Amino acid sequence: MIHALKTEPRFYEPAKQGLKPFEVRKNDRDFKIGDYLALNEYDPEKGCYTGRAILEKILYILDDERFVPTGYVILRTRVVSIDDSEFPFNSATRSRQEVTRK
Repeated sequence: MIHALKTEPRFYEPAKQGLKPFEVRKNDRDFKIGDYLALNEYDPEKGCYTGRAILEKILYILDDERFVPTGYVILRTRVVSIDDSEFPFNSATRSRQEVTRK
């Protein structure tokens, strides 16, 4: 599953550089280990997408209410390339992916 998500520039750049290997998100998408996040940079000041995006794979999900507010999760992620052989929807497989948007 690929989850298309908005992300602000202040969070996008550190994620792209590998400095922020996690996402804190509302748990409204049934995230699973092995899913992908398509992080689309969104500028709230301009009210539009910037056109920049990265793809991340979910490696771990923390949803323990002792550490994370109810209804939220912390997702351990790693930036991947669409050409990465582990990405199941690359051009070599020609598979269709399911994308959710919010």
